[in-house]
Amino acid sequence: MLQHTVKFGKHLRTIATVTCNRLLNVSTNNASYSTMALIRNKNVVLKCKERNLLHNVKRFMFIQTQDTPNPDSLKFLPGVAVLEKGQTMDFPSVSTAQCSPLAKLLFRIEGVRSVFFGSDFVTISKQEDAEWRIIKPEVFAVIMDFFASGLPIVTDAKPNPDTQINEDDDETVQMIKELLDTRIRPTVQEDGGDIIFMGFDDGIVKLKMQGSCSSCPSSIVTLKNGVQNMLQFYIPEVVSVEQVTDEVDKITEQEFSRLEKQIRQKDEPSVDKNVKD
Repeated sequence: MLQHTVKFGKHLRTIATVTCNRLLNVSTNNASYSTMALIRNKNVVLKCKERNLLHNVKRFMFIQTQDTPNPDSLKFLPGVAVLEKGQTMDFPSVSTAQCSPLAKLLFRIEGVRSVFFGSDFVTISKQEDAEWRIIKPEVFAVIMDFFASGLPIVTDAKPNPDTQINEDDDETVQMIKELLDTRIRPTVQEDGGDIIFMGFDDGIVKLKMQGSCSSCPSSIVTLKNGVQNMLQFYIPEVVSVEQVTDEVDKITEQEFSRLEKQIRQKDEPSVDKNVKD
């Protein structure tokens, strides 16, 4: 009798242990399920918020355009900061735009010749035979999509800084840089470009025009009648102002000349054929 009672007790203990473990497992599984469901729901909410935020960026971004003295250049103002105040970046060709995801996307638009960034604007210069009515909508779409993506505008590159005065600059060079930075560059940037100090030798101030000013027909007039007169008024040591180009500009011009020559050669046979027909 005692032996049966002991066996019965062990059996009840086993049943109780199994039941307890099942209850614990159910609670644990429910807790895990609840936690996973909470995490999943949180991720869905975050994704929805992110999607709504990107939608709002596109919805409320109003891009304005502004004409420049150069008929082949147009200034786009997205209403948000592009670079820091006073900074600029020039991309005269697609090969120079590898450090900027936005510039690379803009160069994919057919007819875009060069891209220029200012503190709050993007200047697009087109090829002479391209039409703004075709380019403008594509530029709008690229800029809106890019700012909605949250990607950096520039990577692994430093924008052109303000005209910095170095310790080894003489008094004349310091005065030239000061005037360029405070009186001349802001006006040039308003026109969608920039002017960079390249040197001062034997009374000649060497400057490089960027953005809309680089290929503007009136850039020489601006340099001579505007910049040169102002520098000579304040700094008697200045004899004249000259526009200079660097190797990148020369290579860019050569590439465009080669491309135009190839296009002409392709068009000539078709024209001759039509004449014969």
